[in-house]
Amino acid sequence: MVTHSAEFYKKAPPQKGASSFVYPPTGDNMAFFAEALKAGCLVAIPTETVYGLAGLALDETASRSIFEVKGRPLMDPLILHVANPAMVEQLADIPAGFSRLTEAFWPGPLTIILPKKPIVPNLVTAGKPTVAVRMPRHPVAHALLELVGQPLAAPSANPFGYVSPSTAQHVTDSFGESVPFIIDGGACEIGLESTILDLSRPDFPEILRPGAISAEQVGEILGRPVQVRNKQLNLDQAATAPGTFSKHYSPKARLSLFGEDENPSPSDNQAVVYLQRPSSIDDKHAYWLSENGNMETIARSLFALLRQLDAMGYETIACQKPNPASGGLAHAVADRMQRAAAK
Repeated sequence: MVTHSAEFYKKAPPQKGASSFVYPPTGDNMAFFAEALKAGCLVAIPTETVYGLAGLALDETASRSIFEVKGRPLMDPLILHVANPAMVEQLADIPAGFSRLTEAFWPGPLTIILPKKPIVPNLVTAGKPTVAVRMPRHPVAHALLELVGQPLAAPSANPFGYVSPSTAQHVTDSFGESVPFIIDGGACEIGLESTILDLSRPDFPEILRPGAISAEQVGEILGRPVQVRNKQLNLDQAATAPGTFSKHYSPKARLSLFGEDENPSPSDNQAVVYLQRPSSIDDKHAYWLSENGNMETIARSLFALLRQLDAMGYETIACQKPNPASGGLAHAVADRMQRAAAK
């Protein structure tokens, strides 16, 4: 474990959760983890999107630890999480429209890319002149940021490229003793990563990664159309935003996608996943993401089910894909599935 204070990892809080690495967010535990973060340690934290692996954003040693633990390439930048919009002023130049967006969507699942200030290490921005910032609305994440009083870098708490975690147990399953500090905030409300909006050119706002907040919602606040960029990067290209590589969010099993009119065959080796409970298929290898096609339930269930099917040992997973043209969460779910299924 790389940290400023390796000895800090030997100091366990007095109250632990069910797992030896998972702790409830009691007042004493939260105070301990705030001090642990300030000492350079990493702490897995819940957010409304997915669990994040948090470390001091402006401390290069702590941030580098995040890359090392995740096996994350340095060309994939980190999102900086803040306790309030005012904290962004030390990190970035504030363009027109920023305050309207934060009033409408913060705290919440919107990441905004802005021109960075010199205080932000190039390490966390993949050498780019921009920085991604977000204010999470999960009460545990928000309270911890207030206690630390500094921005935290917190990418998803999973090995790079694998399915994102939506519970504390998912973090333990992925990392074991490599991440001994995990705060349990329950299952994530949304279950998919945040929308990423590039506002570094205020006259040309772009969505770089779809999420729970749509381009239409952002455009309504800004008073102008917002484009959605569909470019997908290879691993030899530095990214402006995380989650934009062509292959990402992938289970160990080979994932394929099918449309509404297709009927793949479930088998001992292949799980088939439907968006909603099928009325005409009764097979132990058939699964569904919702009872009635509710897109919020589908988004919240996707990563957890992919992890479950991996644990069950399926070689392949065939997953029904929503129509991205439906917009909103359907677009976000389709994006994650497409990247997870990429060769």
